[in-house]
Amino acid sequence: MNAEASADWRDEIFEVLQTHDIKQVYHVPDAGHSRLIEHCQRSNSIRTVPLTTEEEGIGLAAGAWLGGQRSALLMQSSGVGNTINLMGLTKTLRFPFLTLITMRGEWGEFNSWQYPMGQGTPKVLEAMGVLVYSVDKASEVKATVDAAARAAFNGGQSVAVLLRQKLIGIKDFGKKTSK
Repeated sequence: MNAEASADWRDEIFEVLQTHDIKQVYHVPDAGHSRLIEHCQRSNSIRTVPLTTEEEGIGLAAGAWLGGQRSALLMQSSGVGNTINLMGLTKTLRFPFLTLITMRGEWGEFNSWQYPMGQGTPKVLEAMGVLVYSVDKASEVKATVDAAARAAFNGGQSVAVLLRQKLIGIKDFGKKTSK
């Protein structure tokens, strides 16, 4: 297998995180982010912090920024609801915030419990003043995450990249993931 064939959009996200000097990555367990989390854990330049709940990542991001470091929060759309109270902190304290969100409750979802938050995620984020970028094609991942990081760290914005279910693949009871 050549390097091009083994390349993956999660590898491209990791490259963008390094390009933008991200030093801390916060996450809860998530199959959609697992390859990216593994890259970050193996990196000597990125500190990964597992969270018990997603909202912890917002407070840590504020602290990282105050300490002179850039960070990113990885989560699934079902965890966005846990962050709403603290999401306002990004605007109140005016610090840049970048989150990458694997989506559920969309394209081919089998779990009916995932639909409400999956459908509400963009609206909830926008209501909290977060810029929402969305990607459902692997060929657009790198440019989208790069643009989001620029908006966050150069433009001082709160930005979420929604990694749509068409991109991450659908889950099935009998299979791990498929496209």
